[in-house]
Amino acid sequence: MSDTTTTRLEELLKELHLPAIRAHYPEVTRTAIAESLSYEAYLSELLSIEHEVRRTNRIERFLRESKLPLEKTLESFDLSRFPRRLQQQVAALLDGGFIERRENVLAFGNPGSGKTHLLCGLCQEMVHKGYRTLYTTTSLLVQELLAAKRDLVLPRQIRRLSGYDALLIDDLGYVQQNREEMEVLFTLLAERYERGSVLITSNLPFSKWESIFRDPMTTAAAIDRLVHHSVILELNLPSYRMEAAKRSGDKSSDASDDASAGEGEA
Repeated sequence: MSDTTTTRLEELLKELHLPAIRAHYPEVTRTAIAESLSYEAYLSELLSIEHEVRRTNRIERFLRESKLPLEKTLESFDLSRFPRRLQQQVAALLDGGFIERRENVLAFGNPGSGKTHLLCGLCQEMVHKGYRTLYTTTSLLVQELLAAKRDLVLPRQIRRLSGYDALLIDDLGYVQQNREEMEVLFTLLAERYERGSVLITSNLPFSKWESIFRDPMTTAAAIDRLVHHSVILELNLPSYRMEAAKRSGDKSSDASDDASAGEGEA
């Protein structure tokens, strides 16, 4: 390839924003010549490299903007602790179909049962499938919505959130909110109804949600919108953190007993 052609090719690849092809075409060209690849195979190899680099970059960008706690993955979540039905539900969610169908995922359980970890892990899997997700606590979300309402930009803020395929709202009901805070949250849920997936963790069953939304009719409307198209995950097990602490305490106690026994024998 002449210097003039190489220079022109570099200019075109830069102008067309094909950085991966620009970086790898010399080595791919050498391989193509050595292996007598067809023009189609050569082009396919270059485009595959560009596609993979873009996919990787997109996933990295989606993970950064998701605000997910990245240490909470499904790989580090012990699903074996839970009933087979829950394991099957989680397995069925992994294909991302619930997002395509605009379905919600509602996780209930005691504090420390793993609700947040499970849904954060699920959302990370969705990011790797190309879906945009956003993690937020209920308290932070309602404060942002209230600020938007105060600044007369609440519709704009809700439209911004609609750009996410899945919105994970953590700890609904964990901290009691006032009526105005719950009104803006209900507005968001009503706007996302059948338009985008909502994932929610809560330590309160539906029967106690009136204490969250402060009004029977608003409570019924919120539950109706969330449940209409939803998967409900029940993590009714003791706190994982308490179990881990107990195991750690038992091991420490056993070690102390062994040491005491050793001293007695000495």
